[in-house]
Amino acid sequence: MEQLEREVAIRSAATYAGISLAAALAVFIAATLKGGYADVARFGGAIWVFMLMMIVTMPVVTSWFKKRYRQRRTG
Repeated sequence: MEQLEREVAIRSAATYAGISLAAALAVFIAATLKGGYADVARFGGAIWVFMLMMIVTMPVVTSWFKKRYRQRRTG
């Protein structure tokens, strides 16, 4: 059981970190292509989006992985 929880934690952390990083990169690229933003605004915006996405996606992704693993175990 502990091994299963560890696997869920590792996979969900990798997933929500990847989603957050992709969103932050998208904001950074969009701000760079649009132009007119200072470096501090672009980097700060990307960091802000990364932190917010981590907060939002962490419980959603973790619960999704837990439900998926429970279904696989019982099904």
